[in-house]
Amino acid sequence: MIARAKARYMRVSPTKVRQVIDLIRGKDVSTSLAILTHVNKGSKGLITKVLDSAVNNAKQKGLSEDQLYISKVLAEQGPSWRRYRPAAFGRATPILKKTTHLTIELDLITK
Repeated sequence: MIARAKARYMRVSPTKVRQVIDLIRGKDVSTSLAILTHVNKGSKGLITKVLDSAVNNAKQKGLSEDQLYISKVLAEQGPSWRRYRPAAFGRATPILKKTTHLTIELDLITK
């Protein structure tokens, strides 16, 4: 691992984030950014932001963007917000608003 970036308590479901990160897992950074610009999902902005942060962390170590690939990307479940919604006959039904912890790790491309 050369560089890492994390985003915690993102207010989006981890299953929705995993749909997008499966597209970029194992690819180089420039290809991943190109894929993310053409994906029509709401979580792409959050993933792009974390990926840019990981690239900038690698640039602080003197590496360029074309030397890196995504070696590890995880979307783990964070704590859920518990809310209640009115239901029929005076009852209340629970709503879980899920959060995500996203981790992206970059490594050097070996040929």
